[in-house]
Amino acid sequence: MFDIRDLLRRAQAGEGVRAIARKSGVDRKTVRRYVEAATERGFGKDHALDDDFVRGVVAAVQDRPSPAPSEPRVAIERHRDKIAAWIQGEEPLRLTRVHELLRGEGLDVGYTTLRRYAHRELGWRERKASVRVDDPPFGDEAQIDFALMGRVPDGYGGTEKLYVLIVVLSASRHMFVWPCLSQTARDVIEGLEAAWRFFGGIPKRIVPDNATSMIVKASATDPVKHRAFAEYTDKRAIFVDPARVRSPQDKARVENQVAHVRERWFAGETFTPHLERTREHAARWCREVAGARIHGTTRQKPLECYEEHERPRMQPAPVEIYDVPTWRRSKVHHDHHIQVEKALYSMPTLHVGREVLVRADKTTVRVYLNDELIKLHPRGRPGSRTTDPADYPADARDPAFRTVERLLTRARAKPASISTFAEKLLDGPTAWMRMRQGYALMRLCERYGDDRVEAMCSHALKFGVVDVSRVERLLKDARRAEEEASPKLRTLPVGRFARPTTQFSTRGES
Repeated sequence: MFDIRDLLRRAQAGEGVRAIARKSGVDRKTVRRYVEAATERGFGKDHALDDDFVRGVVAAVQDRPSPAPSEPRVAIERHRDKIAAWIQGEEPLRLTRVHELLRGEGLDVGYTTLRRYAHRELGWRERKASVRVDDPPFGDEAQIDFALMGRVPDGYGGTEKLYVLIVVLSASRHMFVWPCLSQTARDVIEGLEAAWRFFGGIPKRIVPDNATSMIVKASATDPVKHRAFAEYTDKRAIFVDPARVRSPQDKARVENQVAHVRERWFAGETFTPHLERTREHAARWCREVAGARIHGTTRQKPLECYEEHERPRMQPAPVEIYDVPTWRRSKVHHDHHIQVEKALYSMPTLHVGREVLVRADKTTVRVYLNDELIKLHPRGRPGSRTTDPADYPADARDPAFRTVERLLTRARAKPASISTFAEKLLDGPTAWMRMRQGYALMRLCERYGDDRVEAMCSHALKFGVVDVSRVERLLKDARRAEEEASPKLRTLPVGRFARPTTQFSTRGES
């Protein structure tokens, strides 16, 4: 209305069609149509350009008869009720299937024509009206999301992907960005810890997406959280309300900031391979740029709004550093060990071959079976092995832990001569070279008995002979002499099927 009134006002001032078209930017043919339509209605220099007159001119120029419908549209209209029943029934059909059914009935129209008709005439996939969800109370909610920014140098001549964890406080719109190289549960927890330190407080509730580092099984009513993430939120007393699958409107306040972070923080910047410097740069940008701008919705500066209204309502920020645990499943191998973070830990024989759940933090490694703690180890460095002797069978402990001290401890439990013999045998800087003789001495005790071995060891020590082979020969000679002195009579066994002597008799009985 304003544009058309301006055209007519210029015509009243005596400007020509070309001049009006040049100054207004409207095609001169269009200007001529409006002037002619106004002239037909008594337009002149002194004519009043009220709304009714201008509206009549606009209607005369713009109101044109609708074109006749095309033949395909007329053909589709004949099947209107049938198409509506197919796409709006209790079990609606896909439009591609509807197109096939119509072709089967002899209606040969293009799929694009059918889709346009269904959308305009029958409301197929018409965008539903929505409502604006009110902001939660200050200090109540934060929305979090992962986003891929792009590739950055990796320090080795190549590039790697850079992700960011974005945390937005829903009420004040204050934001925190945490750059990382992966999207694991550890990255999530470390990013949230950094966010609470940055904000100086913790909200009561967070709304994450359904990344597997946070939500293992997505569900609108019963989601399953990642063990490490669930343990962390329980420790920090934070409620978790995950967004629904494929429902970005559930966390729209952080979704809207992904493009803003990518364009205003990442694009055009030159990043170094040092991740800590990148994180410092992101925190400074959140404070000085994103926090100091006028937000398009709230029309306030997020940082000022946060400091004035939201910070006093936040839960206290954490003081101690959270020890992020690692949860994983591991199988107990036949060597009685499991592997956790490139280190080995022993398990009892009872659990060999089973799959167990392991929780590892900086100081301890806890092993669970069916949610029951079955083993606890101190945390070892990568490449190390932590073995509890009690996990091995009794007959396998000595071979597994072969040390001079353990061998001497075992020998000292024997009679005095054996103990003295073993101490002399394993004395000196190269005692480990004679450990096999020490174990052979223990086996002689098992074979011949402690009393006989003690006697032979005492006899050998009188002559200063510390040789296990000599002691073994003496024991064999003594046994052989005993066997020769008291030979054992050998009796033939009675046969099971031996016949009585009467069957061998050659004379008849009288």
